[in-house]
Amino acid sequence: MSFRGGAGPPGARNVRLPRRYPVPVSEPAATLAPEYSQPGARPTPWGTVVELLRTAETYWLSTVRPDGRPHVTPLLAIWRDGRAYLATGAEERKARNLADNPAVVLTTGRNSLSEGVDVVVEGGAARVVEPAVLRAVADAYAEKYGSDWAFGVGEGVLTQEAGEALLFEIVPSRVFGFAKGEYAQTRYDLR
Repeated sequence: MSFRGGAGPPGARNVRLPRRYPVPVSEPAATLAPEYSQPGARPTPWGTVVELLRTAETYWLSTVRPDGRPHVTPLLAIWRDGRAYLATGAEERKARNLADNPAVVLTTGRNSLSEGVDVVVEGGAARVVEPAVLRAVADAYAEKYGSDWAFGVGEGVLTQEAGEALLFEIVPSRVFGFAKGEYAQTRYDLR
């Protein structure tokens, strides 16, 4: 099942989410990979990466199929309090993959060779059923993406005219920033 919707303006309000697990390091050390960076390049500041994750409209989620093959799909997501949140129908491939294997990679960036920063988030996904978190994320979706992506909250799920959606939380373990123009590959270890 796919949910209708379109890209709306980036959200301006920061909805605070209850914390179930320790939040990743707020300002992780940035490690520049000189072998993949131009001479004299500097690490991308963590604040820049967080802002890109917070304001991006489209993300790409990579999961692992039960037979070990990769699966990649574009989606809408929310970045709040050091975590990513995504909604999906229970029968969609990504939900079925996450039920078998929580390992994920979430990416976003700019489709340009010479400008911007691409961001790669490695981590694990877990289903969210707590009403307070569901409500906060539903509010964040509506703020960021507009009324086409307004969700209600049901018993352990998000609801929409098209049906129910499971909510997953991605807890990052490592993040990479790939700056373009002055090429710089930066790694941030969050655990």
